Amino acid sequence: MEICRIEDFKGGWFIGDFEPSLLKTSDVEVSIKVHPKGEQWPTHYHKKATEYNVIISGKMILQDTALREGDVFVLKPYEIADPEFLEDTKIVCVKIPGAKDDKFEL
Repeated sequence: MEICRIEDFKGGWFIGDFEPSLLKTSDVEVSIKVHPKGEQWPTHYHKKATEYNVIISGKMILQDTALREGDVFVLKPYEIADPEFLEDTKIVCVKIPGAKDDKFEL
């Protein structure tokens, strides 16, 4: 058995084509992201990747839509991510493919 802590990984990303990684692959990226209330996160989009997200705890606004614990949302290529974190928010994110250099800030 291998045991790690999420804090050991950069930005909560623990599977993908980066170091450190539990599984080094360019096929997918997986993270557990923790965003503090009021965190400023750049508005961005991806040209190749689709993001599958589950809010584990907290509340946020994305694309003028209120989201909360238990909500699942998908961002397809070219869809804008413009998050506003209303509470400390924990999100599981799966990004397919794990395309490097695929984040474009507005």
